[in-house]
Amino acid sequence: MDTESTYSGYSHYSGRSRGSHRHGERSRERHKSRSKDSSRSEKSVTITTTPGAPLTEPPAQGGEVQDDNWGETTTAVTGTSEHSLSQEDIVQIGKDLEVPSGRNCRRYLSLGLVGTLGLLVFLTPVAFLVLPLLLWTETGQRCGTACEGLLISAIFKLLILLLAVWALFLRPRRAHLPRVNVLRTLLSLLGLLCVISYSLFYAVRVLDQEDNNYEGIVQYAVSLVDALLFIHYLGLVLLELRHLQPIFSVRVTRSTDGETRHYNLGQLSIQQAALAILEHYYQDFPVHNPALLTAAKSRAAKHLAGLKVYNVDGPGNNTSAGQSQAMMAAAARRRDSSHNELYYEEADHERRVRKRRARLVVAVEEAFTHIQRLQEEEQKKAAGGETMDPREAAQAIFPSMARTLQKYLRTTRQQHFHSMESIQQHLAFCIANNMTPKAFLESYLSPGPTLQYGRERWLASRWKLVSEEAVTRGLKDGSVFLLNNIDFSLVVTTTRIPYISLAEEFIDPKSHKFVLRLQSETSV
Repeated sequence: MDTESTYSGYSHYSGRSRGSHRHGERSRERHKSRSKDSSRSEKSVTITTTPGAPLTEPPAQGGEVQDDNWGETTTAVTGTSEHSLSQEDIVQIGKDLEVPSGRNCRRYLSLGLVGTLGLLVFLTPVAFLVLPLLLWTETGQRCGTACEGLLISAIFKLLILLLAVWALFLRPRRAHLPRVNVLRTLLSLLGLLCVISYSLFYAVRVLDQEDNNYEGIVQYAVSLVDALLFIHYLGLVLLELRHLQPIFSVRVTRSTDGETRHYNLGQLSIQQAALAILEHYYQDFPVHNPALLTAAKSRAAKHLAGLKVYNVDGPGNNTSAGQSQAMMAAAARRRDSSHNELYYEEADHERRVRKRRARLVVAVEEAFTHIQRLQEEEQKKAAGGETMDPREAAQAIFPSMARTLQKYLRTTRQQHFHSMESIQQHLAFCIANNMTPKAFLESYLSPGPTLQYGRERWLASRWKLVSEEAVTRGLKDGSVFLLNNIDFSLVVTTTRIPYISLAEEFIDPKSHKFVLRLQSETSV
């Protein structure tokens, strides 16, 4: 039913203006009715499932975005386009299309150099042993027992060196560092220098002079293998054992919420320390939740929006000093009352969180009571249609807790971390492993580390190391560097662990003698 407007005889609107006015009101009423109907349809809650039917369709290959209202709606039909993109989606698409050509070239170049150096190191001793047999087949001397023993020793040492190099240098890379590792480069150059020196001496003393002493040649090749083994041992000490002794204490602070952790590190370069800190960050720091920071920003914006200054004297008068004084006085009055507002807001939020949490715990415990694990004898007696696998059981009990769980996640601002599919998978995992309701709720009642959530939260994270010093230099007392991400940054401060001096003091056990003093006031 459209509302009609009644105009008096003093109205200056013409008939055309009246018609346009009525038309505008009707269009606004239609828009309001449509918005009410759409909001009513979006807020309607109907979740009906059967034990065998899945709650959601399998995700398409394109990767559809999970709806945040999974606890209230199962299907949402709107008039907007399905191909609408947000600013974050556009940024993500740009990152995916970005081709780090320089990084790939550097990676392939380093792999090629390492592979070439490895082949040169292993083929050089073999060439020392094979070339005399191929060049001087007629004049070569026979290899005796001592020579054969040296050959067996060289073979086993080469095999040990191969396994040692595979274990130390051919491990999968954990990260891409901005600069080369100085110690690894020095070790590679040392090995290359050793191989070149032995090769030049071999070419001058053996090939040019046609030395026929094959036992001496074998002993020379064995000495090269021994030198390579000692270089590998030096690499083991420098790369794996040197940084185990803690020397520095680093303080890592997240810039957005001030979350702080302390770690002990050894003799590392700045880029290696940054890598170690990021590895600790993903397992120790709670996940970064930008939604928790919007409350303070909205409260500050609300206070600033309430400050209005009016220029009653006209634009020509110079009243900037009076305006600034008025704004300062109003800001002081609001600052005096803002702490009360903050106190009551936090108290009300904590009350709502405790209330939602209690409802969630009760709903999950009631849902778990409807599931009973069948033993092997009972499974044989039960019919095939009465039993369910963990996935079907999770889909059967999930609707009874879905709405309560979503309300709690919204209250604690965690709804964007958990999709309906991930919750169902976690519920099926808990059911399959006979876990309690408390174990199921532990992932939602308190925020966990970043690795606990989906791979999209941390797999594609790109960090930038910002340092005033060269990142290949070692840590020192007072070093400060930043690890920047898209949403926040980690501020790292380095402090040297103090030198500790302990003194010994001997106490004779016979000196523990005591005397009981009795007074008149005591009850003894």
